[in-house]
Amino acid sequence: MNTAALRQMEADIVVIGGGPAGVCAAIAAGRSGAKTVLVERYGFIGGMSTAALVYPWMTFHTTEGKQVIRGLGQEIIDRLMSMNASPGHVRDTVGFVNTITPYHPEVYKVLAIDMMKEAGVKLLLHSFVDQVQTEENRIRSVELTTKSGRIRVEAKVFIDTTGDADVAYLSGAPCFRGREGDSLTQPMTMKFRMRGVDLAKVKQYMLEHPDEFYKKTPIDELADLPLSGVLGFFKHWKAAALPINRDQVLFFTGPNEDEVLVNTTRVQGLDGTKVEDLTEAEELGRKQVLQVADFMTKNLPGFEKASLSQVGAQIGVRETRRIDGQYSLQANDVIEGRRFEDVIARSGYPIDIHDPSGKGVVAAWVKGDGAYDIPYRCLLPKRITNLLVGGRCISTSHEALATTRLTPSCMATGQAAGTAAGLAVHHGILPGQVEVKELQELLKAADVVLD
Repeated sequence: MNTAALRQMEADIVVIGGGPAGVCAAIAAGRSGAKTVLVERYGFIGGMSTAALVYPWMTFHTTEGKQVIRGLGQEIIDRLMSMNASPGHVRDTVGFVNTITPYHPEVYKVLAIDMMKEAGVKLLLHSFVDQVQTEENRIRSVELTTKSGRIRVEAKVFIDTTGDADVAYLSGAPCFRGREGDSLTQPMTMKFRMRGVDLAKVKQYMLEHPDEFYKKTPIDELADLPLSGVLGFFKHWKAAALPINRDQVLFFTGPNEDEVLVNTTRVQGLDGTKVEDLTEAEELGRKQVLQVADFMTKNLPGFEKASLSQVGAQIGVRETRRIDGQYSLQANDVIEGRRFEDVIARSGYPIDIHDPSGKGVVAAWVKGDGAYDIPYRCLLPKRITNLLVGGRCISTSHEALATTRLTPSCMATGQAAGTAAGLAVHHGILPGQVEVKELQELLKAADVVLD
């Protein structure tokens, strides 16, 4: 029996979850001068971007090419570029969006920790939050399971960037899961890399067989563009008749010149917050990886000498729980490019719903100037007053989550949550009492696009 005493720790702000949102939340909170702790269950940083090989980052721009997400996300990219670990924003040769942003995940893991340490953030890796203590609608502390025993961390403000709204859920804040009616979520995907790919041969085949690829593929420009992504090979995929409920092959190039990241497996009907379902998803996803990799080497031009080189440490999860917040962003808000007085981030990514039960993807593009606002109220859960949320579990509908879940948007909402938490600590108030105009001015000063 473990009789070790429960360790105690105190901070101003505790960020739970070290994915794209958590990284930016922690850096922003640390830079505010608040004593900040980041809790992450893996032994490395990056969340879905590293653990699940979600690559590249897409997108920081509108479909017309206007950059609407900068701030910490752009600062990270600039520093990666200076380390030869990203080419920056490049043209999306899939044609789904205007730009995508490749990066080297191993360099990003190191850079993210460097930036947090520069901001004075204390890191607790290999630590999993499994209990939340509340008192009068406030979180008093969270408890961590660690290799060295349990740790209780008290703080003034907590930020949930777990992706699954774990802290919000454990605190008793109301949450939703999946789409209305049946609660089904977007499918999970086990991503993998292949090396030894002849990308010149892939491009040549695309130029000669444009009808076999996504209708928005910029074929007319392709000869002069570096190949960054491919969506199609419809004929090959259909002929293979693999037991995977998808209708095409999707992969992105890099970070090495003979390398691709494949986003084609699809695990449906399972709940990423249930351990038995998640276990089954990992098993099914890895079996699908072997099937898809074998199919690609045997059937796709340019893959004749390719081989499987890396599989995600975990399956990629697009959707689980999200909070029921002070405002819930709706599909129409996105499509109409709605503006909000309490805007804390913008995004130009379209609604991109991977069908929870079918083969396809439902997409809807943003009208107007091609971008929509994310209001501060989406980061504020109901009931729990000293909790902020960033990343894919902010308050949205199932449809709107299909755009806010993308990495650059998560970086932006994470930065906003960390900045707001710092303001709340500085003034000795709750996050819901933060003066939005003051928050917006701080975000603008940090190069966040709000106009």
